[in-house]
Amino acid sequence: MTEDRITALARQLGEVCKLRGRTLALAESCTGGGVGEAITRIPGSSAWLDRGFITYSNAAKEEQLGVKVETLLDHGAVSEAAAREMVLGALRWSHADTAVAITGIAGPDGGSFDKPVGLVWFAWCVRGGAARVESRQLPGDRAEVRRQAIEIAIKGLLTALEKSPG
Repeated sequence: MTEDRITALARQLGEVCKLRGRTLALAESCTGGGVGEAITRIPGSSAWLDRGFITYSNAAKEEQLGVKVETLLDHGAVSEAAAREMVLGALRWSHADTAVAITGIAGPDGGSFDKPVGLVWFAWCVRGGAARVESRQLPGDRAEVRRQAIEIAIKGLLTALEKSPG
């Protein structure tokens, strides 16, 4: 899929947010603001995008989103626990009612046996509900891993909004 597909998904996301009166917060690590960039391509997105957190370092995850030091030490930044705390922090520190968090290893370096390059954790949450967290092992080079992660994040937001009441 091309970047045009991501723009189309972002446009669809905006339509759903406007229809349901929803606003978004983004907590991005390995995508470096790519989800926010895709969303802000859409004219009028300021009506449904509250804010984005680009928390690339562990310190930023702690300071901006409230990810616990213990979580990072025990599980690492690329983990189910970190993704869950990131998405909940995005909701806690924003006015949004729906959020996504993305943390992963885009490569080409940084992978290990337990956490290979291409491993990305996602979390989605609608305020008041339970976070949905999942991981994907994405193929390709750094740019391809990041592109796929952006697409998955937006699709997951659409799913979260469609399943939420209202």
